[in-house]
Amino acid sequence: MFAGHIGAGMLIARAEPRMNVGGFIFAALLLDVVLWLLVLLGVESVSIPADFGHTHQPLFSFPYSHGLPAGLAWSGLAGCGVWLAGSRFGSAKRRAAALVAAAVFSHWLLDVLVHAPELPLLGSHSAKLGLGLWQNMPVALAVEASVVLVGLCAFLPGSALPRGRKLWLATLALLLLAFTVAGMTLAPAPPSGAAMAASSLLTIVVACALLGWLGQGSGR
Repeated sequence: MFAGHIGAGMLIARAEPRMNVGGFIFAALLLDVVLWLLVLLGVESVSIPADFGHTHQPLFSFPYSHGLPAGLAWSGLAGCGVWLAGSRFGSAKRRAAALVAAAVFSHWLLDVLVHAPELPLLGSHSAKLGLGLWQNMPVALAVEASVVLVGLCAFLPGSALPRGRKLWLATLALLLLAFTVAGMTLAPAPPSGAAMAASSLLTIVVACALLGWLGQGSGR
């Protein structure tokens, strides 16, 4: 799930108009940023199974980015970072910190919905969680599209962005949704886990930079 996390970030951004929507979107994607960095460092792993062309589902070992304790820890660290650096929010910095933490943890909740049982409950050798919605890809993609549309409909009407920026932001979000659908249905298998990590990390950075740039003025 990629576009769905962007939708969740926009939905939560509606509750704090003083922060650029790009910050919430980055927070909602933070666990994947950690995952791909740890894959490149050899701490976590992703493998490409032989049936990838049919399932489009790699296999993960990611206790430090997507385990439940890790998800809570990264959420707490992100929230603490906003609280410590959030002087611009004044008395509302605790609220802003809580919303950023919620955006980070929303990633874990959405991943539990779609992944096969592979998200560790406590550690590498603990029970694994995952409802496996990706086993029914049309339904999974419909849910992801719904999250994106709900996020757009929640964020855009109350945003202080000029109309043109709203249009471009919506267009980019929908293009990223199309990119996600293509990746989950048509994309060929990546050559390696490392290549997948590098390309995914680059995609997140570029998407967040563009969405943050278009979101300038959403934080008041």
